[in-house]
Amino acid sequence: MPAASPFIVRKAAVLGAGVMGAQIAAHLVNANVAAVLYELAAKEGDPNGNVLKAIDNLKKFEPSPLSTSSKAGFIQAANYDQHLDLLRECDLVIEAISERLDWKADLYRKVAPYIGEHAIFATNTSGLSVNKLSESFPEPLRKRFCGVHFFNPPRYMHLVELIPARDTDAAILDDLEKFLVTTLGKGVIRAKDTPNFIANRIGVFSMLATLHHAQRLGIGFDVVDALTGTLIGRPKSATFRTADVVGLDTFTHVVNTMKETLPDDPWHQYYEVPSWLKRLIDQGALGQKTRKGVYQKIGNDIHVLDLKTQSYRLSDGKGDEGVVEMLKNKDMAARFEQLHGSGHPQAQFLWSIYRDAFHYCAVNLAQIADNARDLDLAIRWGFGWNRGPFEIWQAAGWRRVAGWIAEDITAGKAMAGVPLPVWVTDPERAGVHQPQGSFSPAERVYRPRSKLPVYRRQPFPDRVLGEEAQYGATIFETDAVRCWHTGDGIAVVSFKSRMHAIGDDVLDGVQQALDEAERNYMGLVIWQTEPPFSVGANLKKTPAGGARPSQPSAIGRLFRQFRKEAESLALKAARRLGVADQLMAGKLAEVEKLVEQFQDTTQALKYSMVPTVAAVDGLALGGGCEFIMHSDRAVATLESYIGLVEAGVGLLPAGGGCKEFALRAVADAKGGDLSPFLQKYFKAVAMAEVGRSAEHAREIGYLRPADKIVMNRFELLEIAKAELRALAAAGYRPPLRPNAIPVAGRSAIATIRAFMVNLLEGGHISEHDYLIGSKIATVMCGGDIEGGSLVDEQWFLDLERRHFMELIATEKTQARIEHTLKTGKPLRN
Repeated sequence: MPAASPFIVRKAAVLGAGVMGAQIAAHLVNANVAAVLYELAAKEGDPNGNVLKAIDNLKKFEPSPLSTSSKAGFIQAANYDQHLDLLRECDLVIEAISERLDWKADLYRKVAPYIGEHAIFATNTSGLSVNKLSESFPEPLRKRFCGVHFFNPPRYMHLVELIPARDTDAAILDDLEKFLVTTLGKGVIRAKDTPNFIANRIGVFSMLATLHHAQRLGIGFDVVDALTGTLIGRPKSATFRTADVVGLDTFTHVVNTMKETLPDDPWHQYYEVPSWLKRLIDQGALGQKTRKGVYQKIGNDIHVLDLKTQSYRLSDGKGDEGVVEMLKNKDMAARFEQLHGSGHPQAQFLWSIYRDAFHYCAVNLAQIADNARDLDLAIRWGFGWNRGPFEIWQAAGWRRVAGWIAEDITAGKAMAGVPLPVWVTDPERAGVHQPQGSFSPAERVYRPRSKLPVYRRQPFPDRVLGEEAQYGATIFETDAVRCWHTGDGIAVVSFKSRMHAIGDDVLDGVQQALDEAERNYMGLVIWQTEPPFSVGANLKKTPAGGARPSQPSAIGRLFRQFRKEAESLALKAARRLGVADQLMAGKLAEVEKLVEQFQDTTQALKYSMVPTVAAVDGLALGGGCEFIMHSDRAVATLESYIGLVEAGVGLLPAGGGCKEFALRAVADAKGGDLSPFLQKYFKAVAMAEVGRSAEHAREIGYLRPADKIVMNRFELLEIAKAELRALAAAGYRPPLRPNAIPVAGRSAIATIRAFMVNLLEGGHISEHDYLIGSKIATVMCGGDIEGGSLVDEQWFLDLERRHFMELIATEKTQARIEHTLKTGKPLRN
C-alpha cells in the first residue's frame, strides 16, 4: 500500500473578513500561501465590495499586518453567494466570523458540501466550545475539524492554540502543527476544550484580579499601569491600556463568556463586569478604536478615568518609589519577600494579584492544559509576559510562596474554601519546571517537549525556567564574542555586547572567528542567542553579557574626553587658540582607525575562503546591516528590521554599506544608466530607511534575491546552517575582487544635489541634512570624477572613510551623536 500523501497547504480560505479574519489572510500571504478571503456579499454595487474594503484596509493598519503592501494583491476576494466552489481548491479553511454559536453553525452547514475531501477545517474561536461547534458538521467532516486560535495581531503574536474536538483525527493535528510552526512561524500550544482555552483563561483572569484589587485598595488606573507593565516583565501597555487596545467591548465579551460558561468556578465573583466599565461601553467609549476608553487623549496629553469623580484627569500616576525599588530587585525571591512583607497598599496590591494568579493557575492547570510549560508559554506568547506564572512562582521560591498562599486562604484574604492542590504542597516539590520536563498534574509526571519531527528544526527552542541552553562547545571566547560549534563542522559566532553593538572588541572577535573557520571549519554563521542581530556601531559601550565594563569605544571616548578636556580649557578660548582643534584631531585619529578596522572586517567577511552566513532576527541597524550585506548569504526572520541608519546621527555608512549599494546599482543597471538605481539606494541611505519586515528590506535592497526569509525565529540557525552547507557543497569560492567598477560620477552627484536643493528650499530638510546627503551622494556616485570612470572597491572605501571623518568633525554631527547618547532619540539640527 502506498504511503499517505503529505499534508500540503497549496491554498487556504479564511471565512470572515473582519479585523481578525482579514489579518489571518494577510499572514497567510506573508508566508506565500495563496489565500481566499470570504465575506457576505455587498447588498449594492460589486458583490465583493465588503471583502475588497477589508483587504484595502489592511494597508492602513499600524503595525502593518502585511510584510509589504504589495502582498495585499495576493488575497483573492470572495463572497458566499458566488464563490463557494473555490473552497474545493483549499487544503485549509479557517473560520473567523463573530463569536456567535448559532451564526457559526449556520455557516458550517452552508459550506460543508464544498469542503475538499482531505481539507482541514478549523475555527478561530477565542473561547467557544470546539466540541459544540463540531456538532454542526456532518460526521465524516468532524474528524478533520479543530480549533486554531490565533492571537491579535496574527502577524506579530507568536501564539496559536490548537484545540482538538472529541472526534478530531490526531494525524491532522500533527499536520496542522507542522504547518503553523514552520510555514506561519507560530508557537503552537495544544489546549483542552475548556472556556477561553489557556491564554485567555489565565490572562483575562489576571486582568480581572488586577481590576478587583485595584478597586479594593483604591489605586488609580494609571498607577496600576505604572506598576503592572515593564516593571514586572509585562508589556508596556500593562493592564488598562491593554484593555483599551483590545477594545473594552471585546474584553467584556470574553469576561461574559467566562461568566456564562464557568458557573461553578470558585472565582466566579471576579467575572462580573464592573459598573464603570458598563457605563463606558454604553457611552460608546470602547478604547483605542473610539479614541476614548479608560484613557483619552486630549490635545497632546493623555487623560485617565478617575473612578472617584467619574471624569477624566491628567494621567500622571506613578508607583511609590519604595515599591518600585522592590520591583527592580533582580533576585525574585528577595523581591517577593519584600512585597509580601510590606504594608504599603501598592505592595499589597502586587502581592494580591500575583497570589491570585498563582492560586488560579494551580487549581485549573489539570483542566485546561497538559503541563505547566504549556501554560507558561501560552501566557508569554499570547500576552507578552517575560515569564509565565509558574516560572515566576518557582523563581520566587516554590515552597515559601505556597505557604504564603495557604496562609492567605486560611485568613480569608485569598479565595476561601479553595485549597491548593495536593501536588503543589508535595514536600519534595521545588517547582514545576525541571531539566527533564514540566509537571503534568493529570499524569503526575514531568512531561518532556514534543517529539514531533518539526521541532528537530529548533535546536534552541524558547526555554522555560529550569531548562538550560547548551550552546555547543566553545572554540574561543572573549569579553565581546563567543565562537562555538555543535560538532557539525560549522563555526558560529555570537556577540556578548548589549544589544549586540559592534565595537573594536567585537570586530577583533569576528576576525578571529573567520581565521578559525578558514583553518578548521566548513564556514561561519553569525547568529545571536537572542534578538536583536545588532544595533550597529557601539557609540556608548556597555558591559558585555553582564560582565565587567569594557573600555569605551573610540567614538564614545571621543565625545566623553573631548567635552571634558575642552571644558577644562575654556572651550571658546581654546577654539580661538586652536587647542580644541588639536584635541579633536587626536581623538578623530582613533575614530578613523576604528572605521578602517570595520572596513577590514566586512571585507574579510566578503572574501573569506569559507562561506559566511548572517542569521538575522530583530533589529539589524548600521554596522549590523553592513555585516549582512557583506556575508555570502543572509537568512532573516520575517520580523527582521534592517537598515543603514547612520544619517540619523549625522554620519554616513562607512563599513562598506555605501560601497555595496554602489556595486548593486552597477549590477542592476546591466551596463545601462546607473542613475535611477543609485537614486533608489541613495534614498534608502539618506533617509535612514529601515525595512518594516525582511520582505520590505529585500524591496529596499538591503537583502538580495538569493537571501532567505524564514517565518519561525527558532528555526533560524538550522536554516542558516543548511544554506552554508549548500554553499560549501557547491565548491564554494569567494567572489573575485572587482577592479573595474563604473561610477556615475559628478553629473549624477549634481542631479541628486539639485533634488535636495528643492527639499532644502521647501523647508523639508536642514542645511546639515543637505551636507550629509551631499556626502552620501558623493560616495555612492564614486566621487567628483567623470561618469563611466573605472575604480576598485578600495576607492569607494576610501571615499566612505574620508567623508565619514569630515562629517564627524562638524559641530552639528557631534551634537546629534551627543543627543542620541543622552536621550536615545535623534536630533534634527
